[in-house]
Amino acid sequence: MAMKVTAFDGAEYLDTPEAIEAYLAATCEDGTAAEIAHALGVIARAQNMTRLAEKAGMTRQALYKALSGEGNPEFATIMKVAEALGLKLTFVSAQAGRNAA
Repeated sequence: MAMKVTAFDGAEYLDTPEAIEAYLAATCEDGTAAEIAHALGVIARAQNMTRLAEKAGMTRQALYKALSGEGNPEFATIMKVAEALGLKLTFVSAQAGRNAA
């Protein structure tokens, strides 16, 4: 008997601000730029990509491309997306993060 398998979509599990923050924080901890862009894309899909594109002042297609993980979005694009998601970027000392662990 064949096993039925469905594709995993992380966007289905990002249904609270806390889940979104935890997911993004974990990705930023040791992810590459492409992985972080992809994570923002997953969050954007969870939050309604069309509405987010409007808030960010972009087309839906441009947003998909920028946050695919294969594109190389400009920092300004990342800032627009973060703002549209109600997030802000902050920087902390890498040393401080190591000391907390």
